[in-house]
Amino acid sequence: ELLERVKKGGGENAILRHTQRNKKLFVRERLRLLLDDGHFLELSPLAGLDMPYGDVPAAGCLTGIGKICGVWCVFIASDATVKGGTIYPIGVKKQLRAQEIAMENRLLSVHLVDSGGAFLPLQSELFPDKLHGGRIFYNEAIMSAMGIPQVAVVSGSCVAGGAYVPTMAEESVIIDKIGTLFLAGPPLVKAATGEDVSPEDLGGARLHSQVSGCTDHFAPSEEEAYECIRNVVSTTNCEPVPEEDRDHDSPLYSPEELLGLAPLDYGCTLPVKLILSRLVDGSRLQEFKATFGTTLVTGFGHVEGHLVGIVANNGELAHDAALKGSHFVQLCGQRGIPILFLQNTAPQPAGPASISQAEAHSNRLKAQASMMAAVACAAVPKITIVIGGCFGSDSYVMCGRSFSPNFLFLWPNARVALVDSRHFPTVSPAGDGTGEELELKQLKAKWMYLPVSSVGLFPCSAVFYCAFKPVLFSALSRLEEESSAFYSSSRLWDDGIILPQDTRKV
Repeated sequence: ELLERVKKGGGENAILRHTQRNKKLFVRERLRLLLDDGHFLELSPLAGLDMPYGDVPAAGCLTGIGKICGVWCVFIASDATVKGGTIYPIGVKKQLRAQEIAMENRLLSVHLVDSGGAFLPLQSELFPDKLHGGRIFYNEAIMSAMGIPQVAVVSGSCVAGGAYVPTMAEESVIIDKIGTLFLAGPPLVKAATGEDVSPEDLGGARLHSQVSGCTDHFAPSEEEAYECIRNVVSTTNCEPVPEEDRDHDSPLYSPEELLGLAPLDYGCTLPVKLILSRLVDGSRLQEFKATFGTTLVTGFGHVEGHLVGIVANNGELAHDAALKGSHFVQLCGQRGIPILFLQNTAPQPAGPASISQAEAHSNRLKAQASMMAAVACAAVPKITIVIGGCFGSDSYVMCGRSFSPNFLFLWPNARVALVDSRHFPTVSPAGDGTGEELELKQLKAKWMYLPVSSVGLFPCSAVFYCAFKPVLFSALSRLEEESSAFYSSSRLWDDGIILPQDTRKV
């Protein structure tokens, strides 16, 4: 339902205004003309929903990976039906993530620019910092120096910062009567100088292709523009991806069953091998250290014919499991084998209650630190799928967002937080009675009685408890909301939510 809502951009009325009054193609139609067969992997489609400053569907731009003339490309396409193409902070973050993917994987980058510039009321979140809007142009320069081709289509207004994107690209196309390019539009010219000027005269297609030279190709229509940019891509000397001729077996068990195996709660988690048997080719896994550290499953398998090392949570990441993971990750790094992490980390255990437990806890931390170092330093592609919980420091060990996996996707049931709200400890002492009664007894034991007029003696602990309880419930409620996969994806803490049964395809 959310994906269908996002596919409508700014809504049906905005699409009608965009296509009928402004005579432009909808952004998804543009991608259909640009990409081979119109197929692509869309990244972070739910970004921008339920933000503090309102809904910005798909963050106002579509990003993803597809093929043009057989060449893998990253595309960044503005959606002018969302706030007129205005750039919000989440839109900047999404564009920077797309550029990061292009740089990491050395993929050609294509920009379809139709932007009204930055949303000025939020300029402090868009402009001044290192990873704000200006970083987009810095990245363009760095990618050019790295030899990564970048091309652009001016498919609408390119105002203010948006004007630099096509001018810094290696080659750009501008569309007649639709594309305009200027730092300030006609209304600002009128306000500053009193002069009336049309968008075409100020920065139209003919001006920039015949006079200023800011663009390299003139296209009479959108269809011809995307055909032109496909021809440009074919001359970038990027090698097309060879056709896949390798045969691979399907899993013995249907991937469609993964939807029913997705853990709704850590306490309901099934053995992870049930999930692996529906992901790897032929359901075959060459397990590494199968009988040691069994709360972590490691081994080699094939996914769609590609050899990968698999690291999958199967319980609490204990000392032996972390040592095993460290060894296996280093092995993958030495052999140059990509690593697939299936993350379902356990809720954080209670602190040690004895000297022996403290010693075991310290050994566990040391082993996890070793695995963290191995994961951080493994110079191979890493893809993380959060199939359940993503909690606390264990998530770092399993290549969470902080450890820069090449891609990180969530299943819809995933939970992302420092602690799990459903396992949040409210009271620890043992004894009879309900949790609330025990908590009240504990508070009474710690606080003295204060005299209150007309009542006599009133327990201060009860006053404190009554004041503290709503705060606790509020914190838990907020933690529950902020832990959901959809909250995470709307803020670009991942590269998108995928359905469990689509994991092999992605």
